[in-house]
Amino acid sequence: MFAKKMPNIPNDPSLHVPLPEGQPVLRTVPMPADTNYAGDIFGGWIMSQVDMAGSIPAIRRARGRVATVAVNSFVFKQPVFVGDLVSFYADIVKIGHTSITINVAVYAQRGVREGGEEICIKVTEAVLTYVAIDANRRPRAVPQE
Repeated sequence: MFAKKMPNIPNDPSLHVPLPEGQPVLRTVPMPADTNYAGDIFGGWIMSQVDMAGSIPAIRRARGRVATVAVNSFVFKQPVFVGDLVSFYADIVKIGHTSITINVAVYAQRGVREGGEEICIKVTEAVLTYVAIDANRRPRAVPQE
């Protein structure tokens, strides 16, 4: 039978990094349905996951509902592949009167599934701004801590 060819996964040691300290706010494994025409994970899928990850600390800090109002920056540093263990780390960088700005860093762990050594690569970084909203979807003040 024919052996299935594995994707050409970049293995540049200069790209290998440790995972950040602490727990990720979101961790998932992309599936074949999440790929683009070239077989890489679709950028829109990553953007969606980043938005969900960023909303978690924003919701907690706002103590309620938030809405995404801006994607301040978004950099795809390396591709993500089917089967990668993708971890999303999110931190609050600024709190305004109604807004909360979040930094999201995304890491992919890969290699073990292919029979090699596990490596970790930073694949995406983004900064998003959320606004706290009330029951009528109108901006409201972020509560004091």
